Amino acid sequence: MDLVPALQEPLKKVLGPATAKVMAEHLGLHTVGDLLHHYPRRYEERGQLTHLADLPMDEHVTVVAQVADARLHTFASAKAPRGKGQRLEVTITDGSGRLQLVFFGNGVHKPHKELLPGTRAMFAGKVSVFNRRLQLSHPAYELLRGDGEEAVETWAGALIPIYPATAKLESWKIGKAVQTVLPSAQEALDPLPDTLREGRGLLPLPEALLKIHRPHTKADIADARARLKWDEAFVLQVALARRRHAETQLPAVPRVPRPDGILAAFDDRLPFTLTEGQRKVSEEVFADLATAHPMHRLLQGEVGSGKTMVALRAMLAVVDAGGQAAMLAPTEVLAQQHHRSVTEMMGELAEGGMLGGAEHATKVVLLTGSMGTAARRQALLDLATGEAGIVIGTHALIEDKVQFHDLGLVVVDEQHRFGVEQRDALRGKGKQPPHLLVMTATPIPRTVAMTVFGDLETSVLDQLPAGRSPIASHVVPAADKPHFLARAWERVREEVANGHQAYVVCPRIGDEEDDPKKSGKKKSPEDEAEKRPPLAVLDVADQLGRGPLRGLAVEVLHGRMHPDDKDAVMRRFAAGETDVLVATTVIEVGVNVPNATAMVIMDADRFGVSQLHQLRGRVGRGSAPGLCLLVTEMPEASAARQRLGAVASTLDGFELSRIDLEQRREGDVLGQAQSGARSSLRVLEVIEDEEVIAEARQEAAAVVAADPELRQLPGLRTALDALLDEEKEQYLEKG
Repeated sequence: MDLVPALQEPLKKVLGPATAKVMAEHLGLHTVGDLLHHYPRRYEERGQLTHLADLPMDEHVTVVAQVADARLHTFASAKAPRGKGQRLEVTITDGSGRLQLVFFGNGVHKPHKELLPGTRAMFAGKVSVFNRRLQLSHPAYELLRGDGEEAVETWAGALIPIYPATAKLESWKIGKAVQTVLPSAQEALDPLPDTLREGRGLLPLPEALLKIHRPHTKADIADARARLKWDEAFVLQVALARRRHAETQLPAVPRVPRPDGILAAFDDRLPFTLTEGQRKVSEEVFADLATAHPMHRLLQGEVGSGKTMVALRAMLAVVDAGGQAAMLAPTEVLAQQHHRSVTEMMGELAEGGMLGGAEHATKVVLLTGSMGTAARRQALLDLATGEAGIVIGTHALIEDKVQFHDLGLVVVDEQHRFGVEQRDALRGKGKQPPHLLVMTATPIPRTVAMTVFGDLETSVLDQLPAGRSPIASHVVPAADKPHFLARAWERVREEVANGHQAYVVCPRIGDEEDDPKKSGKKKSPEDEAEKRPPLAVLDVADQLGRGPLRGLAVEVLHGRMHPDDKDAVMRRFAAGETDVLVATTVIEVGVNVPNATAMVIMDADRFGVSQLHQLRGRVGRGSAPGLCLLVTEMPEASAARQRLGAVASTLDGFELSRIDLEQRREGDVLGQAQSGARSSLRVLEVIEDEEVIAEARQEAAAVVAADPELRQLPGLRTALDALLDEEKEQYLEKG
């Protein structure tokens, strides 16, 4: 049996039902193995004290500090009108900073006896501010006694592990639970092949687990982390390598363009030359299409780098070879827009079977959920007979009714908006698995591409086509300098006066119920700005129309509008009938209006770095320079302002995606792209550990090539099963 009984043991049996329940609900830990892989966040040295000055607001923290003084106050209150209310104030210090602890009512007796000046303890609670001073109210605490009362092993190590904890379970209780299960670490099956582990001088797994939870020296921690990083990187890369290996075993129809076909005719009529990057990436794609197993390629490129042109040429190559190509877009607006731009680029080549169509022409059909019955029936017929070589649509393409004559290529626009099942369903429409090209305008650093999209080969378009204009970006600090905001609206009026158009983007629509309970997450009190709800499209459009942009044609666009209304608004804006479009992020992807030159993003601090970069790419698409103004009420010193400063300072999407990653936790990044990897990364840091990931990828490819079923490596198989339980297995099938 492959499973390791000791590590599979449910925590209920080992720690008792109450503790196990809290661990399962709040930390997602269910078995002994889960708990052993719940690593300390950091370590306190027994002789040293924590830096109290650096505590984060509103977070649950654990600190090691010394009691400086303790005072008991009595006061009158509604509950204790005779001045019998009691409040204990304890000041703790780390030698430089101080922190106030408060206890009330009956809760004062025990700490009053125990927290005497000079006592050292670990304190856990939520940091808040009272009278402009940091405080913990009713913190849990654990005294650090030097004498023999305490179990010697617990505090024998000079380094005290501080675990990711919750209000329901303090770090030291987790530490004691770990102490209970630590002997089982001896039975951990090692996922790394011996040759790899010895060749790289890595600790065996049981020893690494022991050292990360009970280190005696800082070197122990470093050795353990180095080893555990390798586990995470290697197991994930093996999963991806097996996926790639399995793909190469699938059959696909090679699609080779004809020298005198529709692709050649299309290239002849192009009014411009392709960039060097477009030519190079097209060659990579054509080489993949010519093979007898399915292409799996990720095409990344900045907004406006010409990805659609590369995808269209690939689709035409497949049509040349007798197949059909489908392009999946995340929204109807985008599908309609792709359809418009593809038919415009192709001209008479898109008029197959029509009068005036060119000799090699094919039909390009649109298929979306909101089409009328007759148009839909005709589109379905054209697909089934093969009359239509190219179809562009939304999820509607995936429905059972849609039959293809011979589906050869699927192009997915904006990968992260499509679910796995949807891609699988579309794949099943081909007689053999179709080739797959995934496009994303969100630049992904190389290591994330290797981790999240590791089953896809990657191509990057990093040149902008000639004629694209630079975009100037500025932060507008509305709270510190209100006149900057007034000037922003003047700039919008100036752009419109020069014959251009502008976007105003807001985080929310404004017709939803404002229910603070629903938002679930408490806001961090960086500033008052965080206390009010984010600005909404409907309110902002109304204020602008009556105020600073009075007299201009202002319209709104958001995701809850009827598709026909959305399309009508976009058409009017594209035709230049609307001066200013106030919208949510529905415009983030693919809206192409070359005449729009200015964008004002309200509450810009509510958007992620990559999202701001995406949005900004909607302006400066023509020959006139673009302008992007990031409006925020955040104070100058806040992290949010630094983020906006970074966006304003560079147009390099890859640089920004690195900044974005460094500022967010890895889990969010991978969680957003692929929730399956979220729980699996505990010590691996995608940006910093680039080398480990790259080396693990090579090692994994070699291991899988030699033994695809991993028959010789039971420990690795067990680790893979743990990583890829059913749901996560699905997630890795992004291809």
